[in-house]
Amino acid sequence: MNFDKASKNKKLALSILFDACGYISFIFPFFDIIWAPAAAYLMTKLYKGKTGKIAGAITFIEEALPLLDVVPTFTLMWLYTYVFKTKETIIEVEQSTDL
Repeated sequence: MNFDKASKNKKLALSILFDACGYISFIFPFFDIIWAPAAAYLMTKLYKGKTGKIAGAITFIEEALPLLDVVPTFTLMWLYTYVFKTKETIIEVEQSTDL
């Protein structure tokens, strides 16, 4: 699966869908055994880099532990990535060649 070229709207839709898949465990309690590692993998593919890996670990723990399935981890990660995360600005400093 490659989500590199997915727009932020498509990632939001996928995040909501993946969070909804996590709610299936309320109907089928043992679904978490399959869903927890799958959700962690999908999180690392949907959101790249260090934050994606950290979110993947958090997602695995959240999905594996009982009663934490109500937390919409994928959607929260989308909000962090596209709403709350501040963009780092790079300030270029010109060096003077005058001696």
